Amino acid sequence: MRSFKIKKLKHFMNQLLLADTFDYFSVSEASVTTFVTFTIDGSLHPDFYDPDTAARLKAAGKSQVRWSGIKSWCYSVIRGKRTPISFRFIFILPEDRTHALCEACGSPVEPENVSGLYLNIQYSNASLTVTTGTSLKIFTLDKTLEHAFDDAAKDFLLRHDIDFEEA
Repeated sequence: MRSFKIKKLKHFMNQLLLADTFDYFSVSEASVTTFVTFTIDGSLHPDFYDPDTAARLKAAGKSQVRWSGIKSWCYSVIRGKRTPISFRFIFILPEDRTHALCEACGSPVEPENVSGLYLNIQYSNASLTVTTGTSLKIFTLDKTLEHAFDDAAKDFLLRHDIDFEEA
């Protein structure tokens, strides 16, 4: 697990809410506190969709909404004259990228044993922090995958010119 304190909030928020930088991440949950707290559970509900779409989602193994699917709603809640009191977005690296990372880093952990590789974005008290997290379905002392994801998250931030200091 690594934690990155974001130095330039405006640039980060533009990357998060206006650019497509984070669009491929799945969303576990989202919460924005303004005059009330708005909370989103990122779980998709197949019953909402027509049978063909529901079948395609199930066949593709998609159980979480992508950030691109709720970003505009979150933007509409956050924007305005007053800064939110706080917000939190918990992103999950999509399954295909999790598989690729497992293979690339040489981790002994099989991709099907990964519950999720998480990127937690939290804002409160005028401070924004991005924290990585790894959840496995098995117990292992091997930290290869965790370190690889931490490094990939750091590289992701650097690649998008997001200025940070490790916390």
